[in-house]
Amino acid sequence: MERRKLGSQGFEVSQIGLGCMGMSEFYGLTDEGEAIATIRRALDLGVTFLDTADIYGPFTNETLVGRAIAGRRSDVELATKFGNVRAENGERLGIRGDAEYVRQACDASLDRLGVDHIDLYYQHRVDRNTPIEETVGAMAELVEAGKVRQLGLSEAAPETIRRAHAVHPITALQTEYSLWSRDPEDEVLPTVRELGIGFVAYSPFGRGFLSGRIRSVDDLDPDDFRHDHPRFRGENFERNLELVARVDETAEEKGITSAQLALAWVLYQGDDIVPIPGTKHVRYLEENVAAVDVELTADDLARIEEAFPKGATAGERYADMSSVNV
Repeated sequence: MERRKLGSQGFEVSQIGLGCMGMSEFYGLTDEGEAIATIRRALDLGVTFLDTADIYGPFTNETLVGRAIAGRRSDVELATKFGNVRAENGERLGIRGDAEYVRQACDASLDRLGVDHIDLYYQHRVDRNTPIEETVGAMAELVEAGKVRQLGLSEAAPETIRRAHAVHPITALQTEYSLWSRDPEDEVLPTVRELGIGFVAYSPFGRGFLSGRIRSVDDLDPDDFRHDHPRFRGENFERNLELVARVDETAEEKGITSAQLALAWVLYQGDDIVPIPGTKHVRYLEENVAAVDVELTADDLARIEEAFPKGATAGERYADMSSVNV
């Protein structure tokens, strides 16, 4: 497993990371034992960049990750997030980025994770009611206190990124990016590259659609949030299935899985991009890791572009887009 630099602050992580969200919520049935085994297997394979957030569970995912890395803290680049507020019962209570909340959220995450510092601390969503300068100023205080090493933003707009970076260096910007979500290419990627900020791509499999394992909504567990996702509904689903079929053909000809092709494509978009595919199963983790050895030629990339052109995906990437690109 190679390493990649995120940003210009000397922070290095594994070439791909591991998104841990689905181990606790959103993607149907969960198995804590399998999840912990998956995280530990990831570390053994050199996947050391782990991504969680306080709201996943809610709150239980950080505890799970903390248990999994106990005794191996030095092997891990640990990222977590704050800003999306939820109650213990899961109710969504809005977005907060005020200084008091930043401090409270960090201390709570450190406690759940069972660690004395967070390697990369993101603002999960930008608070429209709090100046980004206040939020990042409070995050910078956490760096000074030794509780956080690097700062990040998630789903922030270019102007917000610039204002944040002027307060304290931002190491990474995390946004959805895959063959079926390429809007960051328009403004966000150019902005972070200009500023020397790394890019973390979440959902590189397009919420699992690009894995080729979803042929019908019946393939999803009853409580899977994708039942309400715009791209998984009605005509959008059928249109997107046609696009994925074209990717499946290319993958089959190369002797790899569709998931490996989708992940390799993201890796080929730049050495400053680190995808964090999520999985809750060891077997899929191992399949994902093998994608780092996939070679894509110029012809392969051109064929993928032709089969799945930018903007071809049907449907928005969230039912409510008001909290992204803020």
